[in-house]
Amino acid sequence: MMTFKSLMLVVLLGFCHVSTATVEKKSDQRRSTYIVHMAKSEMPSSFEHHSHWYDSSLKSVSGSAEMLYTYDNAIHGFSTRLTTEEAQSLENQSGVLFVSPELKYELHTTRTPLFLGLDKISALFPEANSASEIVVGVLDTGVWPESKSFDDTGLGPVPSNWKGACEAGTNFTSSNCNRKLIGARYFAKGYEAALGPIDTSKESRSPRDDDGHGTHTASTAAGSAVEDASLFGYATGTARGMATSARVAVYKVCWMGGCFSSDIVAAMDKAIEDNVNVLSMSLGGGMSDYYKDNVAVGAFAAMEKGILVSCSAGNAGPNSYSLTNLAPWITTVGAGTLDRDFPASISLGNGKNYSGVSLYSGNPLPGTLTPFIYAGNASNTTVGNLCMMGTLTPEKVAGKIVLCDRGQNARVQKGAVVKAAGGIGMVLSNTDANGEELVADAHLLPAAAVGEKNGDAIKSYLVSDPNPRATILFEGTKVMIQPSPVVAAFSSRGPNSVTAEILKPDIIAPGVNIIAGWSGIVGPTGLSSDSRRVSFNIISGTSMSCPHVSGLAALIKAAHPDWSPAAIRSALMTTAYTAYKNGAKLQDAATGKPATPFDYGAGHVDPVAALNPGLVYDLTADDYLNFLCASNYSDLQIRSLAKRNFTCDTSKKYSVTDLNYPSFSVVFNTGRPGLVKYTRTLTNVGAPGTYKVSVSSEIPLVKISVVPESLSFAEINDKKSYTVTFTATGKLPDTGSFSRLEWSDGKHIVASPIAIGVEETQN
Repeated sequence: MMTFKSLMLVVLLGFCHVSTATVEKKSDQRRSTYIVHMAKSEMPSSFEHHSHWYDSSLKSVSGSAEMLYTYDNAIHGFSTRLTTEEAQSLENQSGVLFVSPELKYELHTTRTPLFLGLDKISALFPEANSASEIVVGVLDTGVWPESKSFDDTGLGPVPSNWKGACEAGTNFTSSNCNRKLIGARYFAKGYEAALGPIDTSKESRSPRDDDGHGTHTASTAAGSAVEDASLFGYATGTARGMATSARVAVYKVCWMGGCFSSDIVAAMDKAIEDNVNVLSMSLGGGMSDYYKDNVAVGAFAAMEKGILVSCSAGNAGPNSYSLTNLAPWITTVGAGTLDRDFPASISLGNGKNYSGVSLYSGNPLPGTLTPFIYAGNASNTTVGNLCMMGTLTPEKVAGKIVLCDRGQNARVQKGAVVKAAGGIGMVLSNTDANGEELVADAHLLPAAAVGEKNGDAIKSYLVSDPNPRATILFEGTKVMIQPSPVVAAFSSRGPNSVTAEILKPDIIAPGVNIIAGWSGIVGPTGLSSDSRRVSFNIISGTSMSCPHVSGLAALIKAAHPDWSPAAIRSALMTTAYTAYKNGAKLQDAATGKPATPFDYGAGHVDPVAALNPGLVYDLTADDYLNFLCASNYSDLQIRSLAKRNFTCDTSKKYSVTDLNYPSFSVVFNTGRPGLVKYTRTLTNVGAPGTYKVSVSSEIPLVKISVVPESLSFAEINDKKSYTVTFTATGKLPDTGSFSRLEWSDGKHIVASPIAIGVEETQN
């Protein structure tokens, strides 16, 4: 049920799981890492520098604790290892805003540019000069600098305002950077404080990417164009990032044991100081109040410096209330599919064929049909159907194709388990958790994934035929697949669990079967048993959709250098589309039915339209602070975000509905008729003109009126306000209802999604 009730949720990120980091070094059993937020303006005059004050504050509660990091930009404060008692004592000191326990995060193209219409942008906007001044910072697993995606051919000198560095370390020197990859740093103090020294025989204590994820996201955002790229011949073409002329700076914060928030905040702190223009984070965030979310606090500081922060929405879909990175100053990105697929066909002994997908490229199966078995019937465990390590019986599997159910362990690992048990092929079947969504993988043995319906049909055959047999045929790459895009089933969904009146995600972008650069030290599956090495890999997740938007934001920033992060996000949101060219609504892969704003936010990104949106909804840091006042945050809590004195005006009536957001999330009390007003202000960024409003509503029980119904803009930066009144005329269902508001001058359409829901009446 899509209601606006507050829920306790396990936080899942873009490939990310977050948990309190409680793993300790043996010599430090009673201590955990904490991030200490300080009110810098309250520093006693007896201290010459804030770092001396921080050090004194720490020493007052512990004679042995040492600082891991001092933060100057993302937050004001430091991180350290403390006992619970020491942390409580420190939090009670004057000048300490709050002390938060560290969190641990674990990690959440060739066709994409054409699919997004970037070939048209090059004609409309010659990006080479201005775009090369834009720096995209990427927080992830580091970078493989030898990738052709970071070739700096044709790029001029590094931007003069760049203050970053190329840090040396294991298998990495300062010469690994160039005019494309202009910065590379790594952050491991928090990680090592919790888990001990990094084992340099297994991973590089440097910016080098031993995982692949970071190289993939960085090259997706701003990789150079690379001709004849492919993965084993799949998706052949020219691979390029969204902003091919932009510069890349990587900040390695993720290691084999996860990504620790003290390191993430330190990286954000440096990225702000280094002067990045866009910050791309396929991780991070949570569902806690914004002042408790260190990533949200750091993102606020970045926003104040004019840096757009793009974050993944998470991979916990299709469950409701599964979003992360919910702060309104963060651009939250969900995932959709491309119009490209990698089909495979499963042929059964009864003559029937079923379609699936695969990126397998090795030796094919025998030309004849092969014995076929369901994994649940080849195991002595109750979870044998999932093909987890050690669960299959070799005597029952040897020489056969095995059908495994999707879930719990990695898809590619299931194939490795089948292969280790002597199986020669695998069919991977979706369950109801994934429905018909298909994600292709570069399996280690002949294998294909099928949707739930085909999987159920194949299982019926396995049960009914006394001698089941099958084979798998691999059909390569196909494009122009329709419908596309569809919302990925894994993409996290709203409503917003922190502020119901802010619609999230903001937007969706390509995140399924995305090809981009890869690490040269790990195989495409990431499994230790995978000895294959590739220059490009195809993977899926909101981790992939996030850097698409980061790169597109860099393009818009290059075209409009004076635009704020809010204006750039507004341009992306109000020009997004929610229907196919035939008029049908975007589909949800999880259900096969029309998707909603809780799934896709404002819609699927359209970068060509975003370059010329006509009007934007702009926001300043003070607008967000007023929003926090409306959210009943205390002065202390607001100061932790603002990092300066800010007091809510007790004579002013604040409302969360007044935040100038490009979308609407309307909340009524359960079943009770009512009236809600939203105020918005539009800024003209195009030619003078008059815009008229239209509302397409699917909600007969809610009357929507807009005053005024037309807005005239005489010049650039001209601002006009309007009010939308939502009046409920009867008992509303507790499921979400949706509408759309559009302003148009005949050339531009400035669109906003409307989600209407209910919450329980508070007594």
